[in-house]
Amino acid sequence: MKPLTDQRPLYEVKANLFKGLAHPVRVRVLEVLSASDEVSVTELLDDTGLQASHLSQHLAVLRRHNLVVAERRASQVYYRLAYPQVAELLRAARSLLIDILESSRQLVSSAEMP
Repeated sequence: MKPLTDQRPLYEVKANLFKGLAHPVRVRVLEVLSASDEVSVTELLDDTGLQASHLSQHLAVLRRHNLVVAERRASQVYYRLAYPQVAELLRAARSLLIDILESSRQLVSSAEMP
């Protein structure tokens, strides 16, 4: 991800951020991290069921987009959210999706009524 000091319009920078979120595994990793102060790679592997190489690729994308930070301690690597706003973004997305689904259900229900 390019630094925010470049001359791109903010909407392009935002779109690039959302590219970093655009995979279910990355969203799941961020959800796991938002529930804890930090999580080891071993725990993330257990939670996601991914092979280490696949998880590593997703974590690299999240690091590149400045969504997570890593810290190595001995032979283990721990991840945490880079900013608390990431957890807020996930909560806002969940709330929005619940509202969208409820609106869709209401539309379907009203269309089915005689």
